[in-house]
Amino acid sequence: MEFADEKIKIGKHEFSSRLLVGTGKYPSFPIMVQALEASGAEVVTVAVRRAKMNTSESLLDYIDTKRYTILPNTAGCYSADEAVRVARLARETGISDMIKLEVLGDEKTLLPDPVDTLKATSILSKEGFTVLVYTSDDPIVAKRLEDAGAACVMPAGSPIGSGQGILNRNNIRIILESAKVPIIVDAGVGTASDVTIAMELGSEGVLLNTAIAHAKDPVKMARAMRLACESGRLAYLSGRIPKRLYAKASSPEKDF
Repeated sequence: MEFADEKIKIGKHEFSSRLLVGTGKYPSFPIMVQALEASGAEVVTVAVRRAKMNTSESLLDYIDTKRYTILPNTAGCYSADEAVRVARLARETGISDMIKLEVLGDEKTLLPDPVDTLKATSILSKEGFTVLVYTSDDPIVAKRLEDAGAACVMPAGSPIGSGQGILNRNNIRIILESAKVPIIVDAGVGTASDVTIAMELGSEGVLLNTAIAHAKDPVKMARAMRLACESGRLAYLSGRIPKRLYAKASSPEKDF
């Protein structure tokens, strides 16, 4: 059952769903379409390098652009200059003014390069892009990216595709405490409980891909992720009880 919630605002854009999903690594395009449907996502991210816009068959042929907002990303870029060039290409095609910025440090870890990520964020935000930027879970870097004009900061729960979940909840909490822009946990999600934890911490949303696309049943897992996102959000809004070292009786000690 859905519940009334405020929309997530990213720059001038507003969305009801707080689950953002990727479009890579699916067994087939038809399964991807079914998974997107089951996820309830409104925003789907597409690697500009994979879109193959000039070929007879494109990934975008399978995505209903009247239903989904396309979030182009700079996946596979290893320098600020390269990421800026890809972002500009995406905008020239008319897909969106939004860009999910990824500037990776190396191929082994796929961790973000903080220096070039900051540089590219500054350039693209000044050019009018709505920049959603992938970064590490470093609170200082996250703040610097916000100061550089990021419309949304996306700290990694753990390395891309690792499925390890959120390794450092304290860092995510610190990032959330000082943020003035939406914080969306990105990368490292392995299963539905990882999404719930991110939302319970107070994240505005979660972006994931591999955990759905590589599941034995991507469509069922997409549905699980949707429910986990809603469950975590509800728990966050409800307010958890404080953790205690010792027990406290659930029943009243005296009769009413």
